[in-house]
Amino acid sequence: MRTTRLSLLGGALGVALLSGALAAGEAGQRNRVSPHETVSAAVDGAELTMTYGRPSMRGRQIFGALVPYDVVWCPGADEATTLESSKPLRIGSLAVPPGPHTIWMLPTAGAWTLVVSKEPSGFHTRYNASADLGRVPLEKQTLDAPVEQLTFAITKNAAGSGGTIEMRWATTRVAAAFSVVQ
Repeated sequence: MRTTRLSLLGGALGVALLSGALAAGEAGQRNRVSPHETVSAAVDGAELTMTYGRPSMRGRQIFGALVPYDVVWCPGADEATTLESSKPLRIGSLAVPPGPHTIWMLPTAGAWTLVVSKEPSGFHTRYNASADLGRVPLEKQTLDAPVEQLTFAITKNAAGSGGTIEMRWATTRVAAAFSVVQ
């Protein structure tokens, strides 16, 4: 009889701990300082998806301070930002096979560079240069009004094939044109 009570007590305790852990995990996702976002678009028969953490400015100077110049940086927070495509892409002059790839950027005071990695996932502070698929220049613009939260967009060209991947944060917009390899 005593063994049965202990087994029931142990089982009830296990269920309570598991339930608490699941609830804490869900609350952690809702209460992240940098919430996670997914943006998707269908372009020329390819499904493209970007998943990233969205840090906020919160009164901080971003580029050249929080994000130093001349150091490869993951544009996002927590897990590395990923770009996934169901078909091969050409970003600038870089051939990118289908599948998930982590993306990184090299910001400088002038020009910026997009770095596409062969790694399908990772942590945002663990850049692995030996996994680089390649690098392409980004078009950079200064925005008139600051963007509080880091934001990515994938847009299809309105007047033709291909599209643009862009990031906006603080008073900076960077973008890369892409085409879908058929």
